Amino acid sequence: MLKFALALGALALTTPALAQVPDFPPSFKTQEIATNGANIHVRTGGQGPAVVLLHGYGETGDMWAPMAADLARDHTVVVPDLRGLGLSSKPASGFDKKTQAGDVAGVLDALKIERVDLVTHDIGNMVGFAFAAQHPQRVRSFILIDAPVPGVGPWEEILKNPLLWHFRFGGPDMERLVAGRERIYLDRFWNEFSATPSRFTEASREHYAKLYALPGAMHSGFAQFAAFDQDAIDNRAYLAAGGKLTMPVLAVGGATSFGAAMAATMHDAATDVTVGVIPDSGHWIMEENPTATVALVRAFLDKRR
Repeated sequence: MLKFALALGALALTTPALAQVPDFPPSFKTQEIATNGANIHVRTGGQGPAVVLLHGYGETGDMWAPMAADLARDHTVVVPDLRGLGLSSKPASGFDKKTQAGDVAGVLDALKIERVDLVTHDIGNMVGFAFAAQHPQRVRSFILIDAPVPGVGPWEEILKNPLLWHFRFGGPDMERLVAGRERIYLDRFWNEFSATPSRFTEASREHYAKLYALPGAMHSGFAQFAAFDQDAIDNRAYLAAGGKLTMPVLAVGGATSFGAAMAATMHDAATDVTVGVIPDSGHWIMEENPTATVALVRAFLDKRR
C-alpha cells in the first residue's frame, strides 16, 4: 500500500495540472455598463492608447486574457462580453451587428474613451465592422481574425459551406434540442474548427460550456446567427454608398482555417489591408497559438504608434 501511495505521489508530480483558462492580470477591473438596452460586462486595465478586444461565438471576452496582459503594458485595454453572451445581459433582441456596435459605442462613452484600435475574432469581426463603418473617426486601426463579415466578398458562397450549417440552425425547437447538452453542441465547433483540437483544453471547454448554459445564453447565440441576413443587408448598403473602410486593416486567418483568404475578402471592404496568417492554428487562435497571435497583433499596433 505504501509503495502504491508513493507511486501515486510520483505520478502527481510528473503529470501536468489541467490547464486552466488564463486569468486577466489582477490590475484589471470588471464592471457592468448599462447601455443601449443591455448591461455589458466589461474588463478594463492598463493605460495608454485604448484598444478594444471583441470575442466571438463559443467563447467570451475571457479568451483575450493573454492578449490583454501583453497589451496592458502600454495600452488601455477594454474587453466586453457581447450582448447575450458571457456575463453580459441576455436581452430579447438587438443581435444585429449595427445594434451591437451601439453597445460598443456606449461602453466607450461610459469609459470616456474617444478613439480605439479594434482587435476582433469571429462574430466580434462583424460587430467591429459595423462599429468601424458607423464610427470611422473613432477607429485608428482594425484587426479582424478568422471569420467572414456578412455581405462582404463571397458571402453567399461562404454560406454554402457545409461546415457552416450552424448559421441557419436556430429557433425554439433547436434551443430545446441543445438544452442541457450545450457542451455536446459546442464541442463540435471546438473540434472541427481546430488544427489541433487538444489545444482547446478540457478546462476551457468546461468553462465556456458553463457560461453558454446560463439562462438565455444559447438563445442569444442562435440570435447572433439569425441576424446575419440583416447584417448582410446593412453592410452591402454601406459599401454601395462608397463607404469602404479607410483606416489600416490587418486581416488575419489561421493557417488551416481562413488563412490569407481573410485579407483577399477584406479588400472588398477596406482600402488599406495587410495580410496576416497565424501558423500552426485553425480558427481558435488564442488557444492554438496565442504566442504568435499576440506577437502579430502587437507588431501591427506598435507600427502605428
